[in-house]
Amino acid sequence: MNRIVAAIFHPPMGSTEPETLVDAGRRASTEDLIGLLTSSVDEILVVTPEDSLNLTFGRHDARTIRPQPSRPFHFGETLKRLIADHSIDALLYFGSGAGGLLTGDAIERMVEFTERPELGGLFNNFYSCDFAAIASAPSLVDLDLPKRDNGLGFTLADAGIPCYALPRSIETSFDIDTPTDLVLLRASDRGGPEMRRFLQASSLEHPTLDGICERLTDRSSLVHLSGRIHPGTWGTFEQQVACRTAGIVEGRGLKAYGDARPLLLQHVLREGGPTAFFGRLAGTADAAILDSRPILAVEGRLPPAADRFASDLFLLESIENPRWRAFTQAAAEAPIPVLLGGHSLVSGGLQLLAEACWKGRDLARRLHPEPYTGRDIRT
Repeated sequence: MNRIVAAIFHPPMGSTEPETLVDAGRRASTEDLIGLLTSSVDEILVVTPEDSLNLTFGRHDARTIRPQPSRPFHFGETLKRLIADHSIDALLYFGSGAGGLLTGDAIERMVEFTERPELGGLFNNFYSCDFAAIASAPSLVDLDLPKRDNGLGFTLADAGIPCYALPRSIETSFDIDTPTDLVLLRASDRGGPEMRRFLQASSLEHPTLDGICERLTDRSSLVHLSGRIHPGTWGTFEQQVACRTAGIVEGRGLKAYGDARPLLLQHVLREGGPTAFFGRLAGTADAAILDSRPILAVEGRLPPAADRFASDLFLLESIENPRWRAFTQAAAEAPIPVLLGGHSLVSGGLQLLAEACWKGRDLARRLHPEPYTGRDIRT
Protein backbone atom coordinates (compact mmCIF):
# COMPACT_ATOMS: atom_id res chain seq x y z
CA MET A 1 0.00 0.00 0.00
CA ASN A 2 1.32 3.45 -0.92
CA ARG A 3 2.66 5.63 1.84
CA ILE A 4 1.11 9.04 1.09
CA VAL A 5 2.88 12.04 2.55
CA ALA A 6 2.04 15.74 2.33
CA ALA A 7 5.05 18.08 2.27
CA ILE A 8 4.53 21.80 2.84
CA PHE A 9 7.50 24.06 2.16
CA HIS A 10 7.45 27.14 4.40
CA PRO A 11 10.40 29.44 3.56
CA PRO A 12 11.62 32.19 5.91
CA MET A 13 10.63 35.80 5.32
CA GLY A 14 12.34 39.10 6.12
CA SER A 15 11.72 41.31 9.12
CA THR A 16 9.92 44.28 7.56
CA GLU A 17 6.29 44.79 8.54
CA PRO A 18 4.82 43.72 5.15
CA GLU A 19 7.03 40.62 5.13
CA THR A 20 6.02 39.57 8.65
CA LEU A 21 2.40 40.11 7.64
CA VAL A 22 2.73 37.72 4.68
CA ASP A 23 4.65 35.23 6.83
CA ALA A 24 1.88 35.22 9.47
CA GLY A 25 -0.74 34.80 6.75
CA ARG A 26 1.12 31.84 5.27
CA ARG A 27 1.37 30.23 8.71
CA ALA A 28 -2.38 30.59 9.23
CA SER A 29 -3.05 29.17 5.76
CA THR A 30 -0.71 26.25 6.46
CA GLU A 31 -2.50 25.45 9.72
CA ASP A 32 -5.83 25.36 7.88
CA LEU A 33 -4.33 23.16 5.16
CA ILE A 34 -2.91 20.74 7.72
CA GLY A 35 -6.40 20.41 9.19
CA LEU A 36 -7.72 19.42 5.76
CA LEU A 37 -4.93 16.93 5.11
CA THR A 38 -4.84 15.07 8.43
CA SER A 39 -7.45 12.43 7.61
CA SER A 40 -6.24 11.84 4.03
CA VAL A 41 -2.49 11.21 4.29
CA ASP A 42 -0.15 9.09 6.37
CA GLU A 43 2.10 11.93 7.46
CA ILE A 44 2.42 15.71 7.10
CA LEU A 45 5.88 17.28 6.91
CA VAL A 46 6.52 21.03 7.03
CA VAL A 47 9.92 21.91 5.58
CA THR A 48 11.13 25.10 7.26
CA PRO A 49 14.33 26.45 8.84
CA GLU A 50 12.30 28.16 11.58
CA ASP A 51 12.57 26.07 14.75
CA SER A 52 10.05 28.36 16.44
CA LEU A 53 7.30 26.80 14.32
CA ASN A 54 7.73 23.30 15.78
CA LEU A 55 5.01 23.91 18.37
CA THR A 56 2.75 25.84 15.97
CA PHE A 57 2.54 23.02 13.46
CA GLY A 58 3.18 20.23 15.96
CA ARG A 59 -0.12 20.85 17.71
CA HIS A 60 -1.79 19.99 14.39
CA ASP A 61 0.10 16.65 14.20
CA ALA A 62 2.54 17.87 11.56
CA ARG A 63 6.30 17.32 11.82
CA THR A 64 8.77 20.07 10.94
CA ILE A 65 11.89 19.23 8.93
CA ARG A 66 14.86 21.55 8.52
CA PRO A 67 16.28 21.88 5.00
CA GLN A 68 19.97 21.08 4.64
CA PRO A 69 22.03 23.93 6.17
CA SER A 70 25.12 25.72 4.87
CA ARG A 71 24.07 25.91 1.21
CA PRO A 72 21.60 27.97 -0.86
CA PHE A 73 18.13 26.44 -0.83
CA HIS A 74 17.36 24.28 -3.87
CA PHE A 75 13.74 23.14 -4.19
CA GLY A 76 14.42 20.10 -6.36
CA GLU A 77 17.30 18.70 -4.33
CA THR A 78 15.38 19.25 -1.08
CA LEU A 79 12.32 17.47 -2.48
CA LYS A 80 14.36 14.49 -3.69
CA ARG A 81 16.12 14.16 -0.33
CA LEU A 82 12.76 14.32 1.45
CA ILE A 83 11.32 11.53 -0.71
CA ALA A 84 14.33 9.29 -0.09
CA ASP A 85 14.74 9.99 3.65
CA HIS A 86 11.06 9.57 4.53
CA SER A 87 10.17 6.61 2.25
CA ILE A 88 7.51 8.58 0.37
CA ASP A 89 5.60 6.55 -2.22
CA ALA A 90 3.04 9.21 -3.13
CA LEU A 91 3.43 12.93 -2.55
CA LEU A 92 1.18 15.93 -2.08
CA TYR A 93 3.41 19.01 -2.38
CA PHE A 94 2.35 22.49 -1.29
CA GLY A 95 4.16 25.78 -1.18
CA SER A 96 3.33 27.65 2.02
CA GLY A 97 0.35 29.92 1.39
CA ALA A 98 -1.16 27.71 -1.33
CA GLY A 99 -4.05 25.31 -0.90
CA GLY A 100 -5.57 26.98 2.14
CA LEU A 101 -8.92 27.41 0.36
CA LEU A 102 -9.17 23.81 -0.88
CA THR A 103 -12.07 21.59 0.11
CA GLY A 104 -11.90 18.05 1.44
CA ASP A 105 -13.21 16.79 -1.92
CA ALA A 106 -10.33 18.48 -3.75
CA ILE A 107 -7.81 16.88 -1.38
CA GLU A 108 -9.36 13.46 -1.99
CA ARG A 109 -9.12 14.02 -5.74
CA MET A 110 -5.40 14.68 -5.39
CA VAL A 111 -4.93 11.62 -3.17
CA GLU A 112 -6.78 9.50 -5.72
CA PHE A 113 -4.36 10.68 -8.41
CA THR A 114 -1.36 9.52 -6.37
CA GLU A 115 -2.68 5.95 -6.49
CA ARG A 116 -1.67 5.68 -10.16
CA PRO A 117 1.00 2.98 -10.63
CA GLU A 118 3.23 5.10 -12.90
CA LEU A 119 4.94 8.46 -12.39
CA GLY A 120 2.71 11.43 -13.11
CA GLY A 121 2.00 14.96 -11.89
CA LEU A 122 -1.26 16.77 -11.17
CA PHE A 123 -0.75 20.55 -10.85
CA ASN A 124 -2.80 23.48 -9.67
CA ASN A 125 -0.99 25.48 -12.38
CA PHE A 126 1.23 23.58 -14.79
CA TYR A 127 2.91 26.82 -15.94
CA SER A 128 3.78 28.00 -12.42
CA CYS A 129 3.33 25.31 -9.80
CA ASP A 130 2.11 26.21 -6.30
CA PHE A 131 1.00 22.71 -5.33
CA ALA A 132 0.91 19.30 -6.94
CA ALA A 133 0.14 15.62 -6.49
CA ILE A 134 2.90 13.22 -7.57
CA ALA A 135 2.28 9.53 -8.21
CA SER A 136 5.21 7.10 -7.96
CA ALA A 137 7.23 9.79 -6.20
CA PRO A 138 10.50 7.78 -5.81
CA SER A 139 11.01 8.10 -9.58
CA LEU A 140 11.63 11.84 -9.09
CA VAL A 141 14.92 11.07 -7.38
CA ASP A 142 16.51 10.27 -10.77
CA LEU A 143 15.45 13.57 -12.38
CA ASP A 144 17.21 16.93 -12.47
CA LEU A 145 14.54 18.97 -10.67
CA PRO A 146 14.40 22.79 -10.79
CA LYS A 147 15.70 25.23 -8.17
CA ARG A 148 12.20 26.68 -7.73
CA ASP A 149 8.86 24.91 -7.56
CA ASN A 150 7.38 27.09 -10.34
CA GLY A 151 9.10 25.08 -13.08
CA LEU A 152 8.27 21.59 -11.76
CA GLY A 153 5.58 20.99 -14.40
CA PHE A 154 7.90 21.90 -17.27
CA THR A 155 10.63 19.63 -15.90
CA LEU A 156 8.34 16.61 -15.69
CA ALA A 157 6.82 17.26 -19.11
CA ASP A 158 10.24 17.67 -20.72
CA ALA A 159 11.17 14.27 -19.26
CA GLY A 160 8.16 12.70 -20.98
CA ILE A 161 6.16 12.30 -17.78
CA PRO A 162 2.35 12.67 -18.05
CA CYS A 163 1.18 15.94 -16.50
CA TYR A 164 -2.36 17.07 -15.72
CA ALA A 165 -3.99 20.19 -14.30
CA LEU A 166 -6.75 20.68 -11.76
CA PRO A 167 -9.74 22.77 -12.93
CA ARG A 168 -9.10 26.50 -12.47
CA SER A 169 -10.99 27.99 -9.55
CA ILE A 170 -10.40 30.35 -6.65
CA GLU A 171 -9.44 27.35 -4.54
CA THR A 172 -6.79 26.05 -6.95
CA SER A 173 -5.49 29.45 -8.15
CA PHE A 174 -5.18 31.46 -4.96
CA ASP A 175 -1.79 31.70 -3.28
CA ILE A 176 -0.62 34.01 -0.51
CA ASP A 177 2.40 35.54 -2.16
CA THR A 178 2.05 39.27 -1.36
CA PRO A 179 0.22 41.55 1.09
CA THR A 180 -2.35 42.30 -1.63
CA ASP A 181 -3.44 38.67 -1.52
CA LEU A 182 -4.28 39.00 2.18
CA VAL A 183 -6.13 42.26 1.54
CA LEU A 184 -8.34 40.49 -1.03
CA LEU A 185 -8.84 37.47 1.20
CA ARG A 186 -10.13 39.71 3.97
CA ALA A 187 -12.31 41.77 1.63
CA SER A 188 -14.01 38.64 0.27
CA ASP A 189 -14.52 36.95 3.68
CA ARG A 190 -12.64 33.84 2.60
CA GLY A 191 -10.36 31.49 4.51
CA GLY A 192 -10.38 28.66 7.02
CA PRO A 193 -10.74 29.12 10.80
CA GLU A 194 -7.08 29.97 11.48
CA MET A 195 -6.97 32.41 8.56
CA ARG A 196 -10.17 34.14 9.63
CA ARG A 197 -8.83 34.59 13.16
CA PHE A 198 -5.63 36.07 11.78
CA LEU A 199 -7.41 38.46 9.39
CA GLN A 200 -9.84 39.64 12.07
CA ALA A 201 -6.94 40.49 14.38
CA SER A 202 -4.91 42.29 11.68
CA SER A 203 -5.17 45.94 10.68
CA LEU A 204 -5.02 45.41 6.93
CA GLU A 205 -5.86 48.55 4.97
CA HIS A 206 -5.42 49.40 1.30
CA PRO A 207 -5.74 52.93 -0.13
CA THR A 208 -7.17 52.04 -3.55
CA LEU A 209 -9.27 48.91 -3.01
CA ASP A 210 -12.57 50.77 -2.54
CA GLY A 211 -11.99 52.74 -5.73
CA ILE A 212 -11.20 49.58 -7.67
CA CYS A 213 -14.36 47.86 -6.38
CA GLU A 214 -16.48 50.88 -7.31
CA ARG A 215 -15.24 50.75 -10.91
CA LEU A 216 -15.76 46.98 -11.14
CA THR A 217 -19.48 47.38 -10.39
CA ASP A 218 -19.99 50.34 -12.76
CA ARG A 219 -21.24 49.38 -16.22
CA SER A 220 -19.80 52.54 -17.75
CA SER A 221 -16.26 51.92 -16.45
CA LEU A 222 -13.36 50.30 -18.24
CA VAL A 223 -10.77 48.51 -16.08
CA HIS A 224 -7.31 47.74 -17.43
CA LEU A 225 -5.73 44.36 -16.56
CA SER A 226 -2.15 43.37 -17.24
CA GLY A 227 0.26 40.62 -16.29
CA ARG A 228 0.43 36.85 -16.16
CA ILE A 229 -3.29 36.29 -16.67
CA HIS A 230 -4.72 32.99 -17.85
CA PRO A 231 -7.31 33.64 -20.58
CA GLY A 232 -9.81 31.42 -18.76
CA THR A 233 -9.42 33.47 -15.58
CA TRP A 234 -9.95 36.68 -17.54
CA GLY A 235 -13.11 35.30 -19.13
CA THR A 236 -14.55 34.20 -15.79
CA PHE A 237 -13.71 37.56 -14.20
CA GLU A 238 -15.39 39.49 -17.01
CA GLN A 239 -18.61 37.51 -16.50
CA GLN A 240 -18.67 38.35 -12.78
CA VAL A 241 -18.15 42.11 -12.87
CA ALA A 242 -20.21 44.91 -14.43
CA CYS A 243 -17.45 46.94 -16.07
CA ARG A 244 -15.73 46.45 -19.40
CA THR A 245 -12.17 45.15 -19.35
CA ALA A 246 -9.13 45.64 -21.55
CA GLY A 247 -5.43 45.07 -21.19
CA ILE A 248 -2.41 42.93 -21.96
CA VAL A 249 -1.47 39.35 -21.10
CA GLU A 250 2.31 39.02 -20.87
CA GLY A 251 5.02 37.59 -18.67
CA ARG A 252 3.47 34.12 -18.25
CA GLY A 253 6.14 31.60 -17.28
CA LEU A 254 8.36 34.42 -15.96
CA LYS A 255 9.73 32.29 -13.10
CA ALA A 256 9.45 28.89 -14.73
CA TYR A 257 11.32 29.91 -17.89
CA GLY A 258 13.47 32.72 -16.48
CA ASP A 259 12.88 34.52 -19.80
CA ALA A 260 14.70 37.85 -19.85
CA ARG A 261 13.17 39.25 -23.06
CA PRO A 262 11.66 42.71 -22.48
CA LEU A 263 7.86 42.97 -22.56
CA LEU A 264 5.67 45.51 -24.32
CA LEU A 265 4.74 47.40 -21.15
CA GLN A 266 8.41 47.50 -20.14
CA HIS A 267 9.13 49.35 -23.39
CA VAL A 268 6.26 51.78 -22.74
CA LEU A 269 7.50 52.42 -19.19
CA ARG A 270 11.11 52.99 -20.26
CA GLU A 271 10.20 55.33 -23.10
CA GLY A 272 8.32 57.88 -21.02
CA GLY A 273 8.94 57.04 -17.35
CA PRO A 274 6.38 56.09 -14.69
CA THR A 275 4.44 59.37 -14.58
CA ALA A 276 3.81 59.30 -18.33
CA PHE A 277 3.05 55.56 -18.12
CA PHE A 278 0.21 56.10 -15.66
CA GLY A 279 -0.89 59.22 -17.51
CA ARG A 280 -1.40 57.14 -20.64
CA LEU A 281 -3.15 54.46 -18.63
CA ALA A 282 -5.53 57.01 -17.12
CA GLY A 283 -6.32 58.24 -20.62
CA THR A 284 -7.54 54.80 -21.67
CA ALA A 285 -9.08 53.30 -18.51
CA ASP A 286 -10.95 54.18 -15.31
CA ALA A 287 -8.91 51.84 -13.07
CA ALA A 288 -5.99 49.44 -13.39
CA ILE A 289 -5.12 46.07 -11.86
CA LEU A 290 -1.44 45.40 -12.50
CA ASP A 291 0.79 42.40 -11.96
CA SER A 292 3.80 44.66 -11.44
CA ARG A 293 6.50 41.99 -11.49
CA PRO A 294 6.72 41.46 -15.27
CA ILE A 295 6.59 45.23 -15.87
CA LEU A 296 9.46 46.00 -13.48
CA ALA A 297 11.65 42.90 -13.78
CA VAL A 298 15.16 43.61 -15.03
CA GLU A 299 16.40 40.71 -17.16
CA GLY A 300 14.01 38.47 -15.24
CA ARG A 301 15.29 39.62 -11.83
CA LEU A 302 13.29 41.27 -9.06
CA PRO A 303 14.33 43.25 -5.96
CA PRO A 304 13.94 41.78 -2.45
CA ALA A 305 10.47 41.00 -1.12
CA ALA A 306 10.71 44.00 1.22
CA ASP A 307 10.59 46.39 -1.76
CA ARG A 308 7.96 44.42 -3.67
CA PHE A 309 5.63 44.15 -0.69
CA ALA A 310 6.06 47.81 0.29
CA SER A 311 5.16 48.72 -3.29
CA ASP A 312 1.97 46.64 -3.12
CA LEU A 313 0.86 48.60 -0.04
CA PHE A 314 2.07 52.01 -1.38
CA LEU A 315 4.56 52.37 1.51
CA LEU A 316 6.85 54.70 -0.43
CA GLU A 317 9.26 55.46 2.42
CA SER A 318 10.01 51.74 2.82
CA ILE A 319 11.01 51.11 -0.82
CA GLU A 320 14.78 51.23 -1.32
CA ASN A 321 14.89 50.34 -5.02
CA PRO A 322 14.62 53.71 -6.83
CA ARG A 323 12.91 52.23 -9.89
CA TRP A 324 10.21 50.55 -7.83
CA ARG A 325 9.78 53.61 -5.63
CA ALA A 326 9.27 55.91 -8.64
CA PHE A 327 6.80 53.48 -10.22
CA THR A 328 4.84 53.11 -6.97
CA GLN A 329 4.75 56.86 -6.37
CA ALA A 330 3.40 57.42 -9.89
CA ALA A 331 0.76 54.73 -9.28
CA ALA A 332 -0.24 56.38 -5.99
CA GLU A 333 -0.54 59.78 -7.70
CA ALA A 334 -2.37 58.47 -10.78
CA PRO A 335 -5.79 60.04 -11.46
CA ILE A 336 -7.32 56.53 -11.48
CA PRO A 337 -7.23 53.87 -8.74
CA VAL A 338 -4.42 51.35 -9.28
CA LEU A 339 -4.08 47.96 -7.57
CA LEU A 340 -0.59 46.43 -7.54
CA GLY A 341 0.45 42.87 -6.78
CA GLY A 342 2.05 39.71 -8.11
CA HIS A 343 0.88 36.69 -10.07
CA SER A 344 -1.75 35.69 -7.53
CA LEU A 345 -3.45 39.09 -7.92
CA VAL A 346 -4.29 38.31 -11.56
CA SER A 347 -5.03 34.66 -10.85
CA GLY A 348 -7.14 33.71 -7.82
CA GLY A 349 -7.04 37.35 -6.73
CA LEU A 350 -9.21 38.45 -9.66
CA GLN A 351 -11.86 35.96 -8.62
CA LEU A 352 -11.73 37.19 -5.02
CA LEU A 353 -12.09 40.76 -6.30
CA ALA A 354 -15.15 39.74 -8.30
CA GLU A 355 -16.74 38.56 -5.04
CA ALA A 356 -15.55 41.40 -2.82
CA CYS A 357 -16.64 44.24 -5.12
CA TRP A 358 -20.35 43.44 -4.71
CA LYS A 359 -20.40 43.76 -0.93
CA GLY A 360 -22.78 46.52 0.13
CA ARG A 361 -23.93 47.08 -3.45
CA ASP A 362 -27.44 46.23 -4.64
CA LEU A 363 -26.74 45.88 -8.36
CA ALA A 364 -27.76 42.42 -9.55
CA ARG A 365 -24.88 40.01 -10.02
CA ARG A 366 -26.29 38.66 -13.28
CA LEU A 367 -25.23 41.39 -15.69
CA HIS A 368 -24.81 39.25 -18.80
CA PRO A 369 -27.43 37.41 -20.87
CA GLU A 370 -27.91 33.70 -20.41
CA PRO A 371 -26.57 31.58 -23.30
CA TYR A 372 -29.25 30.19 -25.60
CA THR A 373 -29.25 26.40 -25.32
CA GLY A 374 -32.20 25.43 -27.51
CA ARG A 375 -35.66 26.21 -28.81
CA ASP A 376 -37.79 27.84 -26.12
CA ILE A 377 -40.76 29.62 -27.68
CA ARG A 378 -43.74 30.50 -25.55
CA THR A 379 -47.02 31.70 -27.02
